[in-house]
Amino acid sequence: MENVFLLLTVSAIGVMVYALIWVISLNKKMPGGMVGSSWKILTILIVLFTARYLTTPFFPVLPEMLKLMIVSIIFLFGAIFVVIVINLFYKVIKEIGFS
Repeated sequence: MENVFLLLTVSAIGVMVYALIWVISLNKKMPGGMVGSSWKILTILIVLFTARYLTTPFFPVLPEMLKLMIVSIIFLFGAIFVVIVINLFYKVIKEIGFS
């Protein structure tokens, strides 16, 4: 079971690093204004997610309370991330005139 945890963790970290590289490369192409400011917040959140994901291989040796705090923080930032993505899509739709 520990091997499955490690495999899933390394896979998740790999996906997050890929997302981080992608979001940073898209930063240069992002316009300013409402969309650009939302994109900057998304970039910051992806950096925070990646940093948190990097802590998961150490979960087996961390105290239970610290594990719960890390997971709670990831959940909170995940919820904020979802709201910002929805808001970004709303702004894009509004900007191109579909609303």
